[in-house]
Amino acid sequence: MYVTRVPNRGSPPAVLLRESYRVDGKVRTRTLANLSRWPECKVEKLQRALKGLPAEQDLAEAFEISRSLPHGHVAAVLGTARALGVEDLIDAAPSRSRDLVMAMLVAQVIAPQSKLATARGLRTETATSSLGEVLGVTGADEDDLYAAMDWALARKDGIETQLAARHLTEGTLVLYDVSSAAFEGRTCPLGKIGHARDGVKGRLQIVYGLLATTAGIPVAIEVFDGNTADPKTLTAQITTLKNRFGLARVALVGDRGMITSARITEELRPAGLDWITALRAPQIKALVEAEALQLSLFDEQDLFEIDSPDYPSERLVCCHNPALAEKRTRKRQDLLAATEKQLTAITDATNRTRRPLRGQDQIALRVGKVINHYKMAKHFHITITDDSFTFARNDDAITAEAALDGIYVLRTNLPKSALGHDDVVLRYKGLEDVERFFRTLNSELDVRPIRHHLADRVRAHMFLRMLSYYISWHMKQALAPLLFRDHDKPAAAAKRTNPVAAAQRSDAALAKATRKRTTDDTPVHSFTSLLADLATLCANHIQPAHDMPTFTKFTTPTALQHRAFELLDLTHHLGYT
Repeated sequence: MYVTRVPNRGSPPAVLLRESYRVDGKVRTRTLANLSRWPECKVEKLQRALKGLPAEQDLAEAFEISRSLPHGHVAAVLGTARALGVEDLIDAAPSRSRDLVMAMLVAQVIAPQSKLATARGLRTETATSSLGEVLGVTGADEDDLYAAMDWALARKDGIETQLAARHLTEGTLVLYDVSSAAFEGRTCPLGKIGHARDGVKGRLQIVYGLLATTAGIPVAIEVFDGNTADPKTLTAQITTLKNRFGLARVALVGDRGMITSARITEELRPAGLDWITALRAPQIKALVEAEALQLSLFDEQDLFEIDSPDYPSERLVCCHNPALAEKRTRKRQDLLAATEKQLTAITDATNRTRRPLRGQDQIALRVGKVINHYKMAKHFHITITDDSFTFARNDDAITAEAALDGIYVLRTNLPKSALGHDDVVLRYKGLEDVERFFRTLNSELDVRPIRHHLADRVRAHMFLRMLSYYISWHMKQALAPLLFRDHDKPAAAAKRTNPVAAAQRSDAALAKATRKRTTDDTPVHSFTSLLADLATLCANHIQPAHDMPTFTKFTTPTALQHRAFELLDLTHHLGYT
């Protein structure tokens, strides 16, 4: 049976219910009913029924969405990791341990959490994304993740050696810097009270050092006791570069607190390594007093080289940054004013009529708290007696310090033929990329607080965070047109008047930041918010009625999501094709 419409001249078409049948092998039709008086909606329902389709009110019951798992961010991060060959870096042979490590790396980028929370996010009944399903680790628990961490740590040296072979070459420059991370608990032998480089004071911590390329790509990470001084970490890095990576000639770039004169004399020079570092303020002052550094030269130029018998076989690259000088002058004035305000309050306390502050030790105690807090002791003359306190600015000390505002001196043993003074400055400033790694660990990757009790678990924790950063670093480069990042580095470099001046942003990046829209007219994102946007692209598991097989249907990507996967050269169907 079927419904047909027959034209009727001068009138609406006739709507007829007909059927076909055969007589002597020939097809005949007959009309069973005239439906012309039926409302159109009733005719359509009959047509659907005759075709075996469910009625419109039954469509919602014809399919059931059994699960919708956020998937786009998983496809982006895992796809990038695979494109970078991270799986093969970890282990050439596929295994459950490798899949668990990959799951932790991806999870640390998309949603850094404890191992318990990560395991729950992987399991079928508590999944927070498609990650566990895509990697086939939906049955993992936190103990499985701990075991995978131990498995990965045993491969750490080999993985880092492969990264070095990929990104470092003979005679290359290597950036090195250290930071610290606060620690939970008191049982781990690495946790010690020390200099809190991350600003979390008074807590047990670890110290960790990172080796990176001049572009900021992480290559190796080392964990030390929390009370280890920066220079004391250099020995391990020299061993890594020379013995593990097999690099005979390398230039190490580190800050003035890291590569000291003692480390150069005792470790770098004997090992045959080159260096780029900076002088401390007292060393610069000594150069000025010895007239090796003429401050008047900065009247006409911001960058020049000098020699000094105190630094034989080294080049001293002298720099003056007017913007930095202004900033330091302003900060000093603010600190002086704040110190004077607090010291004046102490003077008033010694002069008040009711319960005046008395006793040289008590007055000195209060003065010491103020002076130590603002670190302005050298800029004041202070007189304390049993019943009085007076102070005055030390103008000579202030003037002497102000004369060096914005001035810094870099030292290197690299010859000019290997690296000009402009590049010496730029390579030293490249340490900002390592500091960006530390900031990312503390923000996007939530490296702290560390809750592991075993020293090797802490080492594995930091190692996996480094590999996660390796993945996210490459993603940010590819996705730069969509992010609040400068995606036109050559144009930005062209705007920089000289290496000493602050880095500039390209016109394209400034326009993007102002409009909050990309050149494709999509919203500009941070890396974290872009991942959140990609997460709305879901893998929807659909169960049809009548015991038909389940299938997966993806959310249709938005223009922004489509562009993101285009930039990454990936498909959002990853794991389901």
